[in-house]
Amino acid sequence: MPRRRTERMIVTRVQGDTAESTKSTNRRPDELIVEEPMSIQLDGTLVSTTMRTPGHDYELAVGFCHTEGLLAGHPVIGVRYCADGSAVDSEFNVVTVETGGQAPPPTPRLGNVSSSCGWCGSEQLDELCARLEPMTPLADVDLDVIGSIADRVLDGQGLFAATGSVHAAAAFDAHGEVLVTREDVGRHNAVDKVIGALVLGSVPGASVPAQGLGLFVSGRASIEMVQKAWAAGFSTLVAVSAPTALAVAAARRANLVLAGFVRGNDFNVYAPERL
Repeated sequence: MPRRRTERMIVTRVQGDTAESTKSTNRRPDELIVEEPMSIQLDGTLVSTTMRTPGHDYELAVGFCHTEGLLAGHPVIGVRYCADGSAVDSEFNVVTVETGGQAPPPTPRLGNVSSSCGWCGSEQLDELCARLEPMTPLADVDLDVIGSIADRVLDGQGLFAATGSVHAAAAFDAHGEVLVTREDVGRHNAVDKVIGALVLGSVPGASVPAQGLGLFVSGRASIEMVQKAWAAGFSTLVAVSAPTALAVAAARRANLVLAGFVRGNDFNVYAPERL
């Protein structure tokens, strides 16, 4: 069932005339992004509740379970709305990922996932490195592809064009072709939707692990973005904004190419330490 992703509201537009220091106001419609809570269950156990933009909910749930290591390598055999009642009754805001009980029993979570990743430092980085093996480094990094990818992803950012208030994530290949783009009010959600699409086999010619592919994010490259890219096996992470120091440390340990401040042909490469 298609979900409403934007909502039109009447707002007051204020415009100033700098020459005469006067302001005019007028009423007009504006398109706003919808933000609703979604609970994610794994084999019937609640593992997360996140504020998200409706759409590609199955991908979001599967991508989250994969990047958090909850699947432990077991395949997803089903995804559905709600677990023990009507999807309509839950307003399509509960998604259950099913492995037939093959995945390890998850620890129930009561808190919500916010835009903050909740990491606290090097101890958790060590835990991440214990869970994920370093990837095989790329022999070459195509700097032209990195410089061009932000402009290429714009074509798939319809919600951003309409509202100006969502993030985008995209998977792209070694030639810079954008394979899939997802948008969401949360950066982490947009990334999970992309990864979930790969896990579910929804992207022709792409799967997980995504070795040789790149992941684009429209915001900053936090440690959480590196974790998700690493868990999905991406070789490159490209961000429009800056990374954090912990994100750079993680990317270098993962052998993940990390580029930030991508503005056309200008950007910084933070990992590897030297090209």
